[in-house]
Amino acid sequence: MKLNLNFSSRILFILGHLLEISLVFLLVAMTLTVFSQVVARYVFEAPLSWSEELARFILMWLSMLSAAYAFKIKSHFALTVIVNKLPKDFQNIVAFFVQILVGVFFAIIFYYSIIFVNSVQGHTAPALQISMQVPYSSIIVSSGLITIFSFWSATKNIPRTTKLISK
Repeated sequence: MKLNLNFSSRILFILGHLLEISLVFLLVAMTLTVFSQVVARYVFEAPLSWSEELARFILMWLSMLSAAYAFKIKSHFALTVIVNKLPKDFQNIVAFFVQILVGVFFAIIFYYSIIFVNSVQGHTAPALQISMQVPYSSIIVSSGLITIFSFWSATKNIPRTTKLISK
């Protein structure tokens, strides 16, 4: 299957697939972490000291990236009762402004999450001894992806008013 996509569409296509692969990897990693804790606790009667913390950090990344993926495929809950009663042209205009508003909102979250993650520099996780910037940076990645997906989606809803001029 050959895709004829422009540069920005290719980037978004690759970004979407990397996101899907990351989600699969994180789900498998969390499953293996929790399973290893169960085996260690009930079979070997020696619980792992790090598994609960690792599972929690993986869950943070998994949930934040899942939110970005759900936004990308438009599977979040939406109230469209009023919008569906509008004419099609107005529906596109409303969709455009909603996407822009969501993009601006998540751009603000992106900015402040960078400030927050920088503020926890030097804090380490008790069991894993990694910087707390690692799990908290999931909000940076997620809000950045949602911002990109939102503005990209908004460009698809720009009203096309170009008319062909025949000679």
